[in-house]
Amino acid sequence: MSHRALVATLLFAASMPAFTQQAAQPQFTISPANRTLSVTATESVSVEPEVAVLHIGFETQPADAKTAYAQGAQTSNAIIAALRQAGVAESDIRSESQYLDRDYTVPKSHKFKLTQQWTVKTTPAHAAEVLDAAVTAGANSSGAIDWTVRDEAALNEQALDKAAARARANAAVLAKGMDVRLGSLLFTSNQLSAPNFPRPMMRALAMAGSAEAAPPLAIEPQKVSREASVYAVFAIE
Repeated sequence: MSHRALVATLLFAASMPAFTQQAAQPQFTISPANRTLSVTATESVSVEPEVAVLHIGFETQPADAKTAYAQGAQTSNAIIAALRQAGVAESDIRSESQYLDRDYTVPKSHKFKLTQQWTVKTTPAHAAEVLDAAVTAGANSSGAIDWTVRDEAALNEQALDKAAARARANAAVLAKGMDVRLGSLLFTSNQLSAPNFPRPMMRALAMAGSAEAAPPLAIEPQKVSREASVYAVFAIE
């Protein structure tokens, strides 16, 4: 994996560089008796996903409140049954939201819609199959998927370890190039981030019972990435 270029600065006669961190940077007095070298390094790691978190949901057609609720209850139970039939464990199905509300798309409308959303965990290999089962059962507001791993803490540690190693390695190179000796570490801080990918929801009509069944969507899992930045200040001996 490629790494980002680092920014390194000798602090002999200039102020410390700005860098977004979790903790505020200390202020060091720059003098012949207190020389420092600072580096900022950024590294990232990317791995194949181990878990797919599907966002499954539906909304009913506008109707009076009683009818919308009845239709929604029927669709809700059908979707849950389809998910279980597809092999999803009950513990991997969690409700996100459910509400009956007026249809505001039509001014002065007295019609209502029932909307419900779940998160459903499955393996990346079965994501398309589970989504297909839900949509076939009536989940007409579905499709967003979050890709993750079982141990996110370990992935964060990998990114931090790479960034820390890169910061120290480049500090050593910079010190050698400036013909000074790298001393002890005086201060360090870090920042972790995960890239944000858009999660567009798929709004589609559930398949009619008489319609010819279409194959599941071709879904390619996204890699799970973490990025870490490490800021470090070393003494110069």
